[in-house]
Amino acid sequence: MPRKKNGTLRIGSGAGFAGDRLEPAVILAERGGLQYLGLECLAERTIALAQLRKLKEPAEGYDVLLARRMELLLPVLRKKRVRLITNMGAANPVAAADLIVEIARRRKLDIKVAAVTGDDVLKLMKPGDRVLETGEPLAAYKWLVSANAYLGADALLPALATGADVVVTGRVADPSLFLAPAVYEYGWDPDDLDRMARGTVMGHLLECAGQITGGYYADPGKKDVPDFAHIGFPYADIDGDGNCVIGKAAGTGGVINLMTAKEQLLYEVTDPRAYVTPDITADFTTMRVTDAGANRVAFSGATGRPRSPTLKVSIGYHAGYVGEGEIGYAGSNALNRAQLAGEVVRERLQGAFSEIRVDYIGSTSLHGKSYFAGEHPYEVRLRVAARAATREQAALVGEEVEALWTNGPGGGGGARKYVHEQVGIISGLIAREKIKTEVTVREWRREKETV
Repeated sequence: MPRKKNGTLRIGSGAGFAGDRLEPAVILAERGGLQYLGLECLAERTIALAQLRKLKEPAEGYDVLLARRMELLLPVLRKKRVRLITNMGAANPVAAADLIVEIARRRKLDIKVAAVTGDDVLKLMKPGDRVLETGEPLAAYKWLVSANAYLGADALLPALATGADVVVTGRVADPSLFLAPAVYEYGWDPDDLDRMARGTVMGHLLECAGQITGGYYADPGKKDVPDFAHIGFPYADIDGDGNCVIGKAAGTGGVINLMTAKEQLLYEVTDPRAYVTPDITADFTTMRVTDAGANRVAFSGATGRPRSPTLKVSIGYHAGYVGEGEIGYAGSNALNRAQLAGEVVRERLQGAFSEIRVDYIGSTSLHGKSYFAGEHPYEVRLRVAARAATREQAALVGEEVEALWTNGPGGGGGARKYVHEQVGIISGLIAREKIKTEVTVREWRREKETV
């Protein structure tokens, strides 16, 4: 039964990744006229690292910026009556809900929080399950850290039905965070393929926040963005058929135009005829994208095919340690001196590692070659890295680079060395029917505390 029978629903995007800026979400909630705000803060490696934190401390495992974001947002959200949906629960949505309630209690804000769990499927994965990237059995990866299935909008609907002010989840597909309130408010049938596809397009456009308002678009002198230091984050006005218009709050920096919109539409899309999510397989090629006025772009006409019987699983495994060393060279002949230093380190570490990576930052580190033949950079930073099974072995890389201080070539400076524990990410599939989601509600009311 639809809750909203006419008009449009306005859904905002307040974060596009875990380390995103804090203040644009507050501005959007304050000025944007929203009914819902989504915070998309969970990447594949992010949740694996969160699982590691939870292993060390069972009461943790949620997003490390959760408290800071909620301290800023909760007063505005409650004042403006905006409902929040976020995957900042990461590896521990229930603990995240407890923290949100505690912040609200301390600030004397009535709150109901619904935590969605069930994405953690580590115990359901089998040694013979195949890894999508390599075809190898899962047993080839010795120490699994995490396995989280990408839940869809259907997992969030029971949480929204509780009337929660905040819905906090673990691994949910990025577009599904924004699709869910549209499905809930308009009462869409999950088998209404075209509406689900159009809602998924809306979610995909919002999921990276500032990218569609100019963040990933800016290129000085070619694609200029006004007030780039203060770009506003986007919202979508979505109608009952799933078509939407993307805009941003008045007075914020950035730009939304056909170019920013199309760049985000195709971002991370390998096949625009078959964009696969837990909710739908969407076809973007049937769409119309039109200018709808200043900083407004309209999207309509996406079509869909039935959802897959399986869900993708993001799997984290312990991938050993990476040792790194860096040193800089500047002035005449800088590149040649850096290359000599790289050859020395490679020779001295020969046999200790199966693979050594040597980069010349400022010359060839991004693409492996220089596309400007004959130009010699004034300064180059040598970076050497290798993966090892132990922290002690990984440390040898930085030690050799640091030794270049006095063992040449001449003019080296600013040496640094690092050892990082590595979490690798692979993917698998799990049958949809194996997933059992639950909703846990936490609540605080002022009158209950004063009785």
